[in-house]
Amino acid sequence: MTDSAAKASAALTGTQKVAVVLMNMDRQRATEVMKQFTDVEAEVIASEIVQLRKVDSSVAESTLIEFQEITQRGSRHARGGHDFAAGLLEASFGAERAAGVLARVATSMAGKAFEFLDTSEPNDVLNLLDGEMPQTIALVLAHLRREQASGVLTGLDPALRTEVARCIATMGSATPEAIRVVTESLKQRTGAVVSREVVEVVGGIQPLVDILNRADAATERSLLEGLEESDPALAEEVRSRMLTFVDIVKLESRDVQQVLRGIDTTALAMALKGTSSAVAEVIRANLSERNRDMLEDEIKALGPVRLSQVEDARANIVRAIRDMEAQGVITVTRGTEDEYVS
Repeated sequence: MTDSAAKASAALTGTQKVAVVLMNMDRQRATEVMKQFTDVEAEVIASEIVQLRKVDSSVAESTLIEFQEITQRGSRHARGGHDFAAGLLEASFGAERAAGVLARVATSMAGKAFEFLDTSEPNDVLNLLDGEMPQTIALVLAHLRREQASGVLTGLDPALRTEVARCIATMGSATPEAIRVVTESLKQRTGAVVSREVVEVVGGIQPLVDILNRADAATERSLLEGLEESDPALAEEVRSRMLTFVDIVKLESRDVQQVLRGIDTTALAMALKGTSSAVAEVIRANLSERNRDMLEDEIKALGPVRLSQVEDARANIVRAIRDMEAQGVITVTRGTEDEYVS
C-alpha cells in the first residue's frame, strides 16, 4: 500500500468507507450487511455508492485493511454506481422499500446540483432566472428549498408564474446533461465553480404543491386561477393535494389543540370570519372555556374585515399545521378547499 493510497483512504468519510467495503463484497454478503441498517442509514450509504462509482484498487485495499475481519477475493477495484446500489438495496429490502430509499437518494443528490443557490434571496434568484424559459425556471424551483421557491414564484409575472407552475407539475425526469447545462449557465452568471456531479431529478405535482403550501394566499389564489384557465384538470389535481384551512376538521382533537396553542386569538378570530360552521365548531370545541370566551370577544370586536386579511390569517394557521405535520407531530388527511363565505 502506497503512502498516497493511505492518504486517499484516510480522506474518506466513515460512510464512504462503509460504501467501499460493501462495494468489494460479493452480493449475498453485502445484502446481509445492508439489512442491518435502518432506511436512513441505507439511504446515506446508497448515496455514497452511487457517487463513488469506481474506487482505485490501492485506495480500496487501504480501506479494507481497516476492516480486517472481511475477506475479499480477487480484484479490489470497487464497483459502484446507480445499478449496483439499486440491486443491493432491492436484494436487502425488497423492491418497494428499495424504490423508496432510491427515490430519496435521487432527491437528496438532485438538490446538491442547485445548492449554490441555497443562500440566495428570492429576488436574487429572480434576477438570475430573468429571461429563462419556463421549463428552465421550473427545473430550478422544483429543487430549491420550498420557502425559497415560493418567494421566487411569487415574484414572477402572473402569466409566466402559471406556465412555470404547469411545467413543475408535468415535469418528468431531467437528464444529467440537461441539468448540467442549466447549472453551468447559472453558476457562470454567479461566478461559482461548476461541479460535474449532477444527477437525474424528477418534478411533478407534489413539488408544486409543496411550493404553494408555503406561498402567501394571494399568490396561491392567483396561480390556481391561472391554472384553472389553462389546464382545469391539473388545477383540480393540485387543489386536491393542497393543505387548506378546512383540513383542520379532519384532525384528531389533540392535534387541533396542538395547532391552536400557537395561534394568537386575534389571528384566530380573523381566520374564522365567514368560515363554515363545521370549522368553527371544531375550533371552539378544542379551546378552553377562557380562550373560547376571549375568541368570542375578539370576533365581536373585529367588525368587517378585508378578504385578504382573512386569507392571510388562514394561511398562517395552514403553515402551522403543515410544519407540525412535517415534524410528525400531527397527521393530516387532505381534502378539497371549501369556498370562502363573504
